[in-house]
Amino acid sequence: MEAMGWGDFFVVFACCAVTMLICRVVPLFVLKGRNLPENVERALGFIPPAAFAALVANDLLTPGMFDAGLWPAAAPLVAALVVALVAWKTKSLLWCAVSGVAAYAVLMLF
Repeated sequence: MEAMGWGDFFVVFACCAVTMLICRVVPLFVLKGRNLPENVERALGFIPPAAFAALVANDLLTPGMFDAGLWPAAAPLVAALVVALVAWKTKSLLWCAVSGVAAYAVLMLF
């Protein structure tokens, strides 16, 4: 298998950059000054929490996570439960981050 040369790299990089620019900038210009229907605005409001949930789930649930035993796999899940409880009670991102780090550190001591 031959390594990719710099010319090929820059072609791929330019294609990715143009695609990202089109996907991020064009909608801003097309939708500028327009009001979206209420259902669309409500649906768009679910994107940030869904993206964050996907990132968190990807770190918490991995294939073969129980191969090393129950506790190493359960510790992040227990820490996530602590964060969920703190989030429900305080609704503070700062306290969620602090409690999550502290819970995970304490659980890793066991």
